[in-house]
Amino acid sequence: MENFDEYLRQGEPNKAEKAKVWKTAIGLQQVDGLKPSEYLIETAKQNIEGDITIDEVKKRIESYYLQHPTKTDEDRTEEADKVSARIAEILSEQTFTFSLADYLTIHRRLFTGIYNFAGKIRDYNITKKEWVLNGETVLYASADSLRATLEYDFEQERKFSYKGLSEQEIIEHIAHFISNLWQIHIFGEGNTRTTAIFLIKYLRKLGFKNVNNDLYANYSWYFRNALVRANYEDLSRGIYRTEKFLIRFLSNLLLKGNFSLKNREMHILADTVNDTVKPQNDTVNDTVFSFIEQDNKITAKEIGERLKMSLSTVRRKIKELRDNGKIERIGSDKTGYWKIIE
Repeated sequence: MENFDEYLRQGEPNKAEKAKVWKTAIGLQQVDGLKPSEYLIETAKQNIEGDITIDEVKKRIESYYLQHPTKTDEDRTEEADKVSARIAEILSEQTFTFSLADYLTIHRRLFTGIYNFAGKIRDYNITKKEWVLNGETVLYASADSLRATLEYDFEQERKFSYKGLSEQEIIEHIAHFISNLWQIHIFGEGNTRTTAIFLIKYLRKLGFKNVNNDLYANYSWYFRNALVRANYEDLSRGIYRTEKFLIRFLSNLLLKGNFSLKNREMHILADTVNDTVKPQNDTVNDTVFSFIEQDNKITAKEIGERLKMSLSTVRRKIKELRDNGKIERIGSDKTGYWKIIE
């Protein structure tokens, strides 16, 4: 993300605004462990400079991947590049309608040509293993009831009045609404990125013009894990649904709060003491392992930045994973990759 910080420091309003949009667009790819290419970064800079339009960015990305097709199904760089450009386009537009149709349209615009179900309501049930749940899954809405459930939630929110509410009450209500919207998981893939874009546009409609969207750039994985924890419970193990992590994120987003946003604090194996969370050593190892599992070329520095950990701590955790036979380094530190040992 430091690629765009120079534009924020220069203070030119138009360039700074574009840089913020691109930081958000690229940062949101982290919710699925994706990382855009250097080509996308350089093309985005040309857009920020005003040399090319966002439409030209999209055309260049399309042309680039026609000439340089991805070689494996595991390589999702093309998806990261195309979706980043499309998010930047949507966030640059001063248009929005609070409706199910607009929610579907955002997904269609983001994922056309990437998923064959772009913009379509799924007709099958899904489960997803979550690191923050130690491999368990949230129970998502049944395929048979998706449209009816969504239409009900949209109608209830449309009728809701924010008049007379304190800032904290507003944030708590928004957290509850967006948590419910995400839990329905209307699409087969791309739900979190779609929900995040919809939320940004909705917050603008509600009058939150100076939203700190750096939170999406730097803490998008936290945002997703907070949505997961808001929708999971296992009473037999003393695990309860909680929106407190999502509320912390929104407080920092809207009120310039300074809550500490640490993914490891949300892990269900963490020890909870007086409403604070103390991570177990194994939990931290699991966190590092999860990043390596999602991106086998990720560096210790990148993991440290995303977890707000020191480089020495990350390196120590990586060594423990290697010593325990969970990962193996193939090739050099610069050009190699991590191999997951089954």
